[in-house]
Amino acid sequence: MKPAPFDWHAPAAIEEALALKARHGEEARFLAGGQSLVPAMNFRVAQPAVLVDLNRVAGLGGIDAGEDGSLRIGAMARNARVERDAVAARTHPLLAEALREVAHPQIRNRGTLGGNLAHADPASEMPAVMLALDARFVLRSARGTREVAAADFFLAPLTTALQPDEMLAEILLPSLATRSGTAFIEVARRRGDYAMMGVAAVLTRDADGLCTMARIACCSAGPTPMPAPRAAAALVGTRVSETDIAEAAALLRQEVAPMGSVQASPAYQRHLAEVLATRALTLAKERAR
Repeated sequence: MKPAPFDWHAPAAIEEALALKARHGEEARFLAGGQSLVPAMNFRVAQPAVLVDLNRVAGLGGIDAGEDGSLRIGAMARNARVERDAVAARTHPLLAEALREVAHPQIRNRGTLGGNLAHADPASEMPAVMLALDARFVLRSARGTREVAAADFFLAPLTTALQPDEMLAEILLPSLATRSGTAFIEVARRRGDYAMMGVAAVLTRDADGLCTMARIACCSAGPTPMPAPRAAAALVGTRVSETDIAEAAALLRQEVAPMGSVQASPAYQRHLAEVLATRALTLAKERAR
């Protein structure tokens, strides 16, 4: 099939792009990498009257590290660029580890991090990674700028806190504390397929080996990327032993709310969640040394 008729605009400045979105509201869609939007348009699942192409807008694709190890990523940064960026790999290695599991190289070469997050597919890896990294998103419109925590951004399948006139402009990642370890593990039928289950984990340990902070989030685990606060809280104050990890993984199995698919039943997805959480937490503990 082919898309329904639409008007196309290619602004050169972000102010022009935001003005177009304000003028057309919900009838307009921003076009970033197009790896999700264009197929949806071809099948006429999405039928925007106006496309605002962001590919000529300067200043939306940068990757900048702060002196404290924080990271600022422009929404138009290509997934492949983030995956290969040396600074991002040093400050937030979880990004590259998870991005290697996103679709195929051709998709990552064109797709953008901001477009992936704004699409808000609960089966996608990066929304869960953003929860695990405690990210904040900078949303811009002609009215002004605001920040939203990743935990408050994903509302339902393919639904976010973005208002009709807003653009996801930047992703802000706080620095990881000393002696932090991260890990991402997923299982898919074939490499590049959507995961049947994926788990992102972040652990911080003190000099004595006690866990001082933990965050865990899952993809393909519910109607949104699913955090596991009870499982994470159970690890804080422990030495993250095998028993501690097993107890946390069992809690995570109860926290996820998988909906099932043609590839995996909800019961099997819960089983995967527990198994992958055990592996991810074990790996994150080792890396936290």
